[in-house]
Amino acid sequence: MSDPSDIPRWMSELSEDDWLFIRRFILASGSLKEVARQYGISFPTVRIRMNKLIEKVQILDDTKSKTSFHRKVRLMVSEGKLEASVARALIRAFEQVEKGEG
Repeated sequence: MSDPSDIPRWMSELSEDDWLFIRRFILASGSLKEVARQYGISFPTVRIRMNKLIEKVQILDDTKSKTSFHRKVRLMVSEGKLEASVARALIRAFEQVEKGEG
């Protein structure tokens, strides 16, 4: 993968903060306890951060997402930027427009 266009979408769409966390995790030999110590935060907080990152990668890597809009809305929910009920309403409205019903 020497060509930047060969980078998988999930990798190219991670934030700088995500990459810094991944780097720290790798340098800590995969120890969440060590990452927590380095950040000066609790293990459960690091675990939550890791779970959110895992969810983000799964969403970005999901080839079954209907559209980039669906993927973006799912990401916003996983990042806590959008309530799930609002996301469902937005997706319903989007799909109605796509079908010519809106």
